[in-house]
Amino acid sequence: MIKIENLSFSYGRKKLFKDLDIQLKPGNIYGLLGRNGAGKTTLLKLISGLRYPGGGECRVFDYSPQKRLPGLLREIYFIPEEYFVPPVNMLRYVKIYAPFYPRFDQKVLKGYLKEFGLEIDTKLTELSYGEKKKFLLAFGIATDCRLLILDEPTNGLDIPAKSQFRRILASVQADNRIIIISTHQVRDMENLIDPIIILDDGQIIFNQYIHDITKHLVINMEQESPDTGDVLYSADVLGGHVVVKENTSGEESKIELETLFNAVISNSDKINKLFVRER
Repeated sequence: MIKIENLSFSYGRKKLFKDLDIQLKPGNIYGLLGRNGAGKTTLLKLISGLRYPGGGECRVFDYSPQKRLPGLLREIYFIPEEYFVPPVNMLRYVKIYAPFYPRFDQKVLKGYLKEFGLEIDTKLTELSYGEKKKFLLAFGIATDCRLLILDEPTNGLDIPAKSQFRRILASVQADNRIIIISTHQVRDMENLIDPIIILDDGQIIFNQYIHDITKHLVINMEQESPDTGDVLYSADVLGGHVVVKENTSGEESKIELETLFNAVISNSDKINKLFVRER
C-alpha cells in the first residue's frame, strides 16, 4: 500500500502540495489526471523517492521512499516522460540493470520484445522515441516490481503500439501490484485505468472507481441546448452538446474520461457531493 498523509511540498517559495492525503492499494491500475502544472509528475517522484516532502509522510510498502533503501527500490520501476538511455544494446542494458531486481524474468522480457518487434541486440540510442519506450515498458514488466509508475506512457507510440500497451498492462496487473499511470492522453487509457484520480491546484479533488462513477453520473449527447437546472457540466461538440448529469435512473452508462475530467475540473464540489451522500 501507498499511504500519504498531510504531505507538503514546495518549489522554493511556491507551495505545490499542502496537507495532501491519499491511499493507493494493490490490485489497481490508477489513472492520475490533471492539468499542466497540477503536480502529477512531482507526486510520482515523491512516491518513488526522487523528491523529498517538506512535511507530512509518504509510506510505500511500509518504507519511506526518501531514504532510498534497496528493499524498496527493487520494488519500484518508474518510466518518466523524458528519460535517458545509455549507448549500449538491449542485452547489455539487461545485464547491467536486471540484477537490481531479484524477480527479473528474461523470458518475459524476450516475449514482450518480440511482440513489440524489437531485436535484443539493437543499440538503444539507435531506437526511435517510441521504440525506446516499448523497450523500457517491456523491461519494467519483466522486473515483476510491486509498483510500476508510468508518466505519459503512450506519448510517442503509434496506434498499434497503444493497443498492445493497453492489452499488456491489463494482463500483468496482479493483486500484489500497484500501477500508476499519469497521462493527458485519457482516450488512450479508457477501459484500462481504474480508479480515476484527478489532481488540481495541489489537491486531490476526485478519487473514485469507475463502477461508482457510473452509478452516480451519466454522460449523454443531446441535440438541443440542455436545461441548466440539473446539468453538472456541458460542452458544445460536433453534432450537439455533451452533458453530464446525476444518474437518477440507476442504469450504469459508459463514462468518457475526457468529459469526466472536464466536468470535475469545472464543478468538483457538486460532483463529489453525489458520492459523499451515498456514504
